[in-house]
Amino acid sequence: MKIALLGYGRMGKTIEQIAIKKGHEIVLKVDESTKNYDITLANIAIDFSIPSVAFENIANCLNNNVPVVSGTTGWLDKFDEAKELCNQNNGGFIYASNFSLGVNIFFELNEFLAKMMANLNQYQISMEEIHHTKKLDEPSGTAITLAQVIIKNTDKNNWALNVTNNESEIPIIAKRIPNIPGTHSVAYTSEVDTIEIKHTAHNRDGFALGALIAAEWLVDKKGIFTMKDVLGLQ
Repeated sequence: MKIALLGYGRMGKTIEQIAIKKGHEIVLKVDESTKNYDITLANIAIDFSIPSVAFENIANCLNNNVPVVSGTTGWLDKFDEAKELCNQNNGGFIYASNFSLGVNIFFELNEFLAKMMANLNQYQISMEEIHHTKKLDEPSGTAITLAQVIIKNTDKNNWALNVTNNESEIPIIAKRIPNIPGTHSVAYTSEVDTIEIKHTAHNRDGFALGALIAAEWLVDKKGIFTMKDVLGLQ
């Protein structure tokens, strides 16, 4: 593949290292200082930029018939616009709040557990996410994805950041600690026990590898997809 990296921070550089080892070519490295680049040099784009430019990056790809994989969170107020643009241009688009293969298995476990616990009202649901201090959004996109699945399958109707006093909401505790790639946990607690599932990333390689696998899968495909499609979990 000829890859455009939209966002050349720590994640972009990790993707670059893995991509080169797998025999791919990085033809563009775009960051906040890059001006007037030609996205059509690439046959796939991987976006790990920042929330304020993510939609612009995605739109540029879709308008130029370059399929794009995006892992940037914090821009989803324009997600429907991105999907509409993809459909208008018959493009290829994958967004995931987390591309880690392990996290996507964790998503499936979270949904399965939520369905099992839906009618057990003696259990209180809580969540915690921990990330490095340079992460811009809070809570993480991964935590929001986990919460949305629980809401879909239980009587909860919303999530709340660092608030624990509303029984209809899922409290998400967000912590920022240096050098933590990402830890997410979901707990169901009663007076007699706690059931907890947890995913701990040891480094960023899992996120980068998953994004690259998604890009390899997306090349030459048309439509809007998720990691469930990539991993055959539908």
